[in-house]
Amino acid sequence: MTAIPPRLAPFLGPNTHLSDLAHRLVAAGHECYLVGGSVRDALMDRPISDLDLTTDARPPQIKAVIDGWADAIWLQGERFGTVGANKGGDTFEITTFRADVYTPESRKPEVTFGDSIEVDLGRRDFTVNALALRLPDLELIDPFGGLGDLVTKTLRTPLAAEISFGDDPLRMMRAARFTATLQFTPVDEVVDQMRAMRSRMQIVSAERVRDELNKLLLAEDPGPGLWLMARTGLADEFFPELTRMELEQDPIHRHKDVLAHSIAVVQNTRPELLVRLGALLHDIGKPKTRGYSTNGVTFHHHEVVGARMARKRMTDLKYSTQMIDDVTQLVELHLRFHTYKMGWTDSAVRRYVRDAGHLLDELNHLTRCDCTTRNKRKADMLSKRMDELESRIAELKTQEELASIRPALDGRQIMDHLGVTPGRVVGQALAFLLELRLEEGPMDEATALTRLDAWAVEQKLR
Repeated sequence: MTAIPPRLAPFLGPNTHLSDLAHRLVAAGHECYLVGGSVRDALMDRPISDLDLTTDARPPQIKAVIDGWADAIWLQGERFGTVGANKGGDTFEITTFRADVYTPESRKPEVTFGDSIEVDLGRRDFTVNALALRLPDLELIDPFGGLGDLVTKTLRTPLAAEISFGDDPLRMMRAARFTATLQFTPVDEVVDQMRAMRSRMQIVSAERVRDELNKLLLAEDPGPGLWLMARTGLADEFFPELTRMELEQDPIHRHKDVLAHSIAVVQNTRPELLVRLGALLHDIGKPKTRGYSTNGVTFHHHEVVGARMARKRMTDLKYSTQMIDDVTQLVELHLRFHTYKMGWTDSAVRRYVRDAGHLLDELNHLTRCDCTTRNKRKADMLSKRMDELESRIAELKTQEELASIRPALDGRQIMDHLGVTPGRVVGQALAFLLELRLEEGPMDEATALTRLDAWAVEQKLR
């Protein structure tokens, strides 16, 4: 019997739902094992998020065991051998021993149910995830040396990497994620097969690729995983712009490598998907806009080009419309801070806040993280300027409504005052009044009507 790892004790103690479920499966004549990330994380003393079980029972037999016991059962994964259950707030996924093999053309595995825990573990992605805890007697099953790899922080496949990645090409991305989240080092065979088999990623759905990329980006330090995908060329299969950012340095002006800078910015940002994606994509337009002048390398309008490129790439990866809109806006605005080099007027602050909208906090955070210079004087200067901007924003917020800047008059008031019908003139008047609001701040209705009269005269409307 293996001593219960402290992280598993709350789940495996007397009268727990997991222990009860295991006893029910065994009493029905089946084997029961806790597998995968929960065993790995328990042995690493990491928080446990998933309780995955595997058994020789087939789905109908699993359903018979939990029917009347579980509070809820779901069967979306039944054709792949998985039955989901909830009991008293604990969620379980119970899967029949598997021997999945992808066909070269297929996006989905051809599921073959098995009768051996060793075969099942051999079909898992990495040895550190090919550990099983037999329940309820707590025997550790480790046919591929996963425990030793946990100790040495080594990332290795149970079978040959060619077989593992052939079964599910997404495991190559998972290797990059575990390199980041677990700080494991992949063995040469894993890295070599990532290079050799990267084209297999073409059979993986965009949604699965997107979800795996998200998990990588939300690691405490995504850098090692991003570098692994770039160095092996794996990223070229779903995000080719990443490696294109690895520009050759200008030998005269020594402009920093864009890929290295972008990954550094990602590492600087807080672990939130929106800002991490913004950081990864903020300079995506630089390779297309690269030029030279007497002052060195230039990337004119790379933020505009980059926003279009980011939208295309995120659309292809099936991100939500809201996430696409927000990230592309961050990309397009990430240089705005640097255009105000002579100090922040009230008008400039209003325009900055208006354009950032609900992304103001994320934009400010990305702008701070975009400074990766090793020049302390320059870094301190940029930080001080951002402090000044945020101070000016806070100061103006106490004086006027910045969250929703709008003209002093609405369309109906303009039509009533000018005696016009809906159309181009109303839109032009609203744009004029909005410009006044940005330049001069709030004004009362009487002042706005007086200024509207003057504008109407200039436009020969009166």
